Amino acid sequence: MSILIEACVDGIRSAKAAVAGGADRMELCVDRASGGLTPSSGLIESVREISTLPLAVLIRPRPGDFLYDDSEFSVMRRNVSRCRELGAEAVVFGIVLPDGTTDQRRVAALAALARPMDVVFHRAFDLTPDVDAALDTLIELGIDRVLTSGQGRTAYDGIPVLKRLVERAVGRIGVLAGGGIKPANARAIVTGSGVTEIHMSAAKNASSGMEFQRTDIVLGPTGYGWSETDAELIRRTREAVSLQP
Repeated sequence: MSILIEACVDGIRSAKAAVAGGADRMELCVDRASGGLTPSSGLIESVREISTLPLAVLIRPRPGDFLYDDSEFSVMRRNVSRCRELGAEAVVFGIVLPDGTTDQRRVAALAALARPMDVVFHRAFDLTPDVDAALDTLIELGIDRVLTSGQGRTAYDGIPVLKRLVERAVGRIGVLAGGGIKPANARAIVTGSGVTEIHMSAAKNASSGMEFQRTDIVLGPTGYGWSETDAELIRRTREAVSLQP
């Protein structure tokens, strides 16, 4: 069985690495350190220019929880429309109510606006109080796939729940495993859960080429450095999940 690998990328360098590493699909965002936010139109267009891989774009207006007010929801609507105009293959979002259940009205509205793009519900799913009920709700709403760690700290920890979700989905919705996936655990996650798609950051630390650096001014949590996608980690994950039993 062929396993689809989706790489989470947050810039042109990362997108090029995902292509070089053999990813099958990309999820594009910015600010991975906060869990990801919606990228700019310019970044979406630039990634489309350097790659023909299917592109899923994260629709998330701010860090933090997934309970949004009307102004934030309006921003999400605008971004979904823009992604459709730019030719993205999918949008990725999650909206919940104060009790942690799916905000069916708003999810349905964004899904309708997104078509014909695929619609993906992200790891807000892992914060729900009842994953079985949440999965049934997403199926009823016609969502194409759900990104989840099986409510585990990582997808490896969530293998039992991922397996249950795959069995419950029975082809009605895709289950995309994500959360701490790397070459060392990818095969165990795939074989243990039965998922056919995995999502990974495949990130490495990148160093600045700046010769002059100010150490007395804080640029952010990573200073002059940053993280970016590592093509070799994707290649090694591909090898791991392609091994014959």
